Amino acid sequence: MNKFFSRLGLAMRAGKVLTGDEIVLKAIRSSEAKLVILAGDASANTQKKFRDKCGTYNIPLVIGFDRERLGTSIGKPERVVLAITDQGFAEMISKSLEIMSEVEYIE
Repeated sequence: MNKFFSRLGLAMRAGKVLTGDEIVLKAIRSSEAKLVILAGDASANTQKKFRDKCGTYNIPLVIGFDRERLGTSIGKPERVVLAITDQGFAEMISKSLEIMSEVEYIE
């Protein structure tokens, strides 16, 4: 799990992470988002919205962790949704999730 959060922080420092509902939705629609990470404690409506959008645009979605932990990992307050905009970082982060049972990974 530490590998996941350290890689997420590295992507943030490289400027390859977007946060916030509307910004992430725009990135999904424009195919700028390569991976979307959604907090497990997001509301049912928010989860449905991002499941549907990511499914429509064929963008991998990860659901897990809580909003506080996601925010802390990128040096921000609580964050419900993040988008990784670089394919290399997206693949690196996805690989670190493969062995984790507490997250749901949807391709």
